[in-house]
Amino acid sequence: MEAPALTPDQLDLQAARLHETEAWQQIVTGWEYTAPASTPSAQPAVEPAEKPAEDPVVAGNPPRSTAQGSADWRSLLSVPVGQLIDDAMRTLPAAPPYERPLPGRLGAVLPDRVHAWRRVGQPDLRPSTQLGYARQVLTEWGWQNTPYRLRNARGARCICGALLTAHRLGYGSLGTVNRAGAWLITELRSQGWPGLIGPWNRHPGRTATDALALIDATIRRASSAGH
Repeated sequence: MEAPALTPDQLDLQAARLHETEAWQQIVTGWEYTAPASTPSAQPAVEPAEKPAEDPVVAGNPPRSTAQGSADWRSLLSVPVGQLIDDAMRTLPAAPPYERPLPGRLGAVLPDRVHAWRRVGQPDLRPSTQLGYARQVLTEWGWQNTPYRLRNARGARCICGALLTAHRLGYGSLGTVNRAGAWLITELRSQGWPGLIGPWNRHPGRTATDALALIDATIRRASSAGH
């Protein structure tokens, strides 16, 4: 059974290192596009030959064109059917998290090892779904922006602390947590923030509403990219 010793600070650094890799940049580049751009090598359209006059439709006999209908529509596509299906699947939103209630307010302040049993038999998740559980932690147990700790005396979490807590409650693997953190940094970069998640979380004037809005925007971004 996993008993990770990661701190929010360590998670923040790991997510930043993942974000800077070439492989991650390939994932996030062009994430908003669902179809490839047209290429100049595409064959020009061919003028159709003159159609012969069709026989009148007789009761019980379908028009001649319907016999070819199932094959003709494929010739109108500029990309393979399989690619269209893959592109459509990538744009589907992440499945909503399974409604498994968090432990009560007492659970927010208990050591994480008390909740270790919840990880037994749990499948891995997509980063966007794991972020949904982190959002649930912040909503139900509270958000805090004091210097980096997993929780404060009331059990409230920072953003990275909420990601780790969601993992320790059985939602997603450590790899998923790192990818969720990298998506958070990707979203922060798009908003003009050059630093890590922790300094953003502690920035003067930051509110719980800001934190939830960041997670919501990241969920949309990761979900649109099929993650």
